[in-house]
Amino acid sequence: MLRIVTQLVEAQTELRRIRDRFGESGQQAQEAKVKEVLDHFEQKGDQALIDLGESPLSLSRLKVSGSELDAAYQQVSKELLKSIQLACAKAEAFHLSRVPKSWVQFGDAEIAIAKRYRPVSKAGIYVPNGNQAHLSWVLMQAIPAKIAQVQQVIMVTPPGENGKIHPGILVAAQEAGVTNIYRMGGVGAIAALAYGTQTIPKVDVITGGGDFEVAMAKKMVSDRVKIDTLTYPWELLIIADQQADPKLLAVDLLAQAEQHPYAASILITTSLKIADSVQQQIKIYSQNYSQRISTEKALAHYGLIIVVETLDKAIDLSNFFAPAHLALWVDEPWEVLEQVKYAGTVLMGSSTPKIVGEYFGGTAFALATAIGVETFMQSSSVIEYSPIALRQFSNILQILAQADGYLSGIDAIRLRMEGKNKNEYDD
Repeated sequence: MLRIVTQLVEAQTELRRIRDRFGESGQQAQEAKVKEVLDHFEQKGDQALIDLGESPLSLSRLKVSGSELDAAYQQVSKELLKSIQLACAKAEAFHLSRVPKSWVQFGDAEIAIAKRYRPVSKAGIYVPNGNQAHLSWVLMQAIPAKIAQVQQVIMVTPPGENGKIHPGILVAAQEAGVTNIYRMGGVGAIAALAYGTQTIPKVDVITGGGDFEVAMAKKMVSDRVKIDTLTYPWELLIIADQQADPKLLAVDLLAQAEQHPYAASILITTSLKIADSVQQQIKIYSQNYSQRISTEKALAHYGLIIVVETLDKAIDLSNFFAPAHLALWVDEPWEVLEQVKYAGTVLMGSSTPKIVGEYFGGTAFALATAIGVETFMQSSSVIEYSPIALRQFSNILQILAQADGYLSGIDAIRLRMEGKNKNEYDD
């Protein structure tokens, strides 16, 4: 049952607790455990896979075979295949319009500045729980990698107890351009992608997320491999006025809670009547719910209904929490949008549930975790000053360097002005 809070101080305390849920007790022990696994993979490679529970004979089975990939198409309905293809097309269109372009600009005195973009060679994407069709996790990572023209997109996902991966995931991965798929999850999967083994290649960038330990592992390897941000997409905060539909609010909060044990489902409303009704509707809907136990746990730990006096106070609390996803269920959402300072993705109005963005929007999942085409590209700045240009700005550069205390920086300019090739710097 979702709790209802009406006091501002208590609301802030609860929001802080939910916001900091990934830093709960036992973090130091978890860090030590994660580091031990990472170090083992860095030193042992495939042997670490074996020590993790994979026998030498089964290492070859970590990679999903071509026959399994072909069979997946026979195991999904035509309707699902068409829906996946449509979602791919919409996501591709979104990311194609946002491909960063290399550019060069020539100024006076033979000054040239430029920016170069090129794709990474190998990208690793992490999809949690391969036994369940987390299609949005696949599409919103693999599509921007495909648009960036990454040569190899390697997906890791933990299989079910039978060692199989959901056929929907396998189909979505192929449609989205994934190159290789491995049955593997947890810290070991991040370690294998970051360091590489004889079986799993080292990648240049790792995206996606699983539990807290997976996120911790990504953070620990970020000094040797590029990662997306450590923001968690399992957050939905809805701001609703008195005109919102309690039934729709209830089902949206449930839809968020079912996605992950750590999912945060928060409603802030200006109506106590709405709050009471949503609480009752959730109780009714969850009675015959197939994922009732896990969803109720998420709601109990990280779900909340807050009642405030004004819409301004609701937005202040949202900015305090800074959700990955914010839904504005108010009469004129565009009028209050300017007040929103911190939110990964803003969903405007009651006709824009989070699920729309996860499959079609291109942003609701991806940008909440800062995954886009640029995630899978390397950029370089290019600067060229001619001797004449350096002479023109030499005094200013030396003044700035002196203010910062960069004595050798001053010499770097001065010696060029006084050196053997001094004539090059004369007008």
